[in-house]
Amino acid sequence: MAHSGEKAEVAGFGMNVKIPFNKPYMTGKELWNIAQAHVNGVMAGDGPFTKMCHRWLENRTGSTKVLLTHSCTAALEMAALLADLGPGDEVIMPSYTFVSTANAFALRGAVPVFVDIRPDTLNIDETLIEAAITERTKAIVPVHYAGVGCEMDVIMAVAQRHGLIVIEDAAQGIMAEYKGRALGSIGHLGALSFHETKNIISGEGGALLINDPSLAERAEIIREKGTNRSQFFRGQVDKYTWVDIGSSYLPGELIAAFLSAQMDEAESITDRRLRIWDIYHSQLESLETRGLVRRPRIPEQCRHNAHMYYLLHHDLESRSAFISKLGERGIQSVFHYVPLHSAPGGMKFGRAHGDLCVTNAMSDRLVRLPLWVGIEPDLPDVIDRIAETFE
Repeated sequence: MAHSGEKAEVAGFGMNVKIPFNKPYMTGKELWNIAQAHVNGVMAGDGPFTKMCHRWLENRTGSTKVLLTHSCTAALEMAALLADLGPGDEVIMPSYTFVSTANAFALRGAVPVFVDIRPDTLNIDETLIEAAITERTKAIVPVHYAGVGCEMDVIMAVAQRHGLIVIEDAAQGIMAEYKGRALGSIGHLGALSFHETKNIISGEGGALLINDPSLAERAEIIREKGTNRSQFFRGQVDKYTWVDIGSSYLPGELIAAFLSAQMDEAESITDRRLRIWDIYHSQLESLETRGLVRRPRIPEQCRHNAHMYYLLHHDLESRSAFISKLGERGIQSVFHYVPLHSAPGGMKFGRAHGDLCVTNAMSDRLVRLPLWVGIEPDLPDVIDRIAETFE
């Protein structure tokens, strides 16, 4: 999943990459917005473009309050502070995710507890969460893999029974929905990413979605270095001062200006990505019918955003051979996460609940295909080259 700074390992390549895995898309309005921010005379955070992004996200998601951050990692760190997590507290999450999902909570001294994923969506297996709860459990962090929603009704019901906070890692989830609700807007808190690998981008960037109104005021304070600066500028206090712990989590206005241009085109960007996803899905059906790979699964209640298109191979060996053969043809395909429970940091700061056999298998089998706005003219050739690797 992908958060700020995500890097995918690339195998099987020389210097001749004709079709990269990702290519950031520009709408054409970004530089004009940046120039306008300069004209406005506001370069630091929370200027006019930041406010425009806040309004757009609040309208789009229905969240009580949205705050831009300099990364999704920062949004998750803010969520950990808002949840009052401390040493020894436990946070349940999948192992098949980017390191920031766990690191944000480990920084508070909390213990990530890794549970297995579902074999269909690769999301956290909601049926395993309750068994992982102990007297130290404070939060659940579902990760919406590939912009496909977790089974949030079940997760929220478990959280309510046990008095837990739910923090959605929706890094890959912009413009996607679960049962008609925007990903990130269902739990008490949510986190979005606008990293250059995501659908809507600002280079680096993220947002915290506050869905519990009782957390909104403190979220502002934490984001502004622990001060009540925002209240001061609204005239709610006569001076601002240090009132809580916090850090500088807001992005500069130039980032927001860039992001605002992307948001203006969010519908068309998503539509184009969905068309690319649909072409992959229909054209690669024969490979699945022949038993060579498995294609993604999208549950009926989920509206995905075409964040990625992946194939599941039989094993690590066949996946590695595919990446190498496609690379020889100048097409970049990449695997994804090394499961956190098997990473040195995961073993040091967290623990696994169960054997996580699905996580281990999917990590070995999954490969992501190039998917970016602008690839359309080359897509038939990419699909032909994919087919060739199985001949």
